[in-house]
Amino acid sequence: MFSIGQLSSQAQVKVPTIRYYEDIGLIDPPHRSEGNQRRYEPDALSRLTFIRHARDLGLSIDAIKDLIVLNANPDMPCKEAHVIANQHLKDLQRKITQLQQLSVELTRITQNCNSDTVGHCKVLEALGDHSSCKTDH
Repeated sequence: MFSIGQLSSQAQVKVPTIRYYEDIGLIDPPHRSEGNQRRYEPDALSRLTFIRHARDLGLSIDAIKDLIVLNANPDMPCKEAHVIANQHLKDLQRKITQLQQLSVELTRITQNCNSDTVGHCKVLEALGDHSSCKTDH
């Protein structure tokens, strides 16, 4: 059995995050000691490590909930886990493309500004007029 502090330390997840995960149902509510302290089973550490890693990979809470259900049912087909992971990958690739476009546009905007005063600042002009942008970002 782990206290919330021990669980936090071993899983490398902050205590408020553990409480939040309890509140939204990602981890089961712990047993309580006679002194009303939370006492977590070893399975809670495994679950919390799973959640932390999924969050590190950028998966949404909803996707993690779905993956937890799948993980708890070992005889279910793996296909749904692949669907969730592939959808997240597509979302990441789309975001990467958007970030690359933003980088190109911000580079262009900043390189075109050589003004000494804000009154003639090309950066501020570009931010005020989206039509001056070269890409649709």
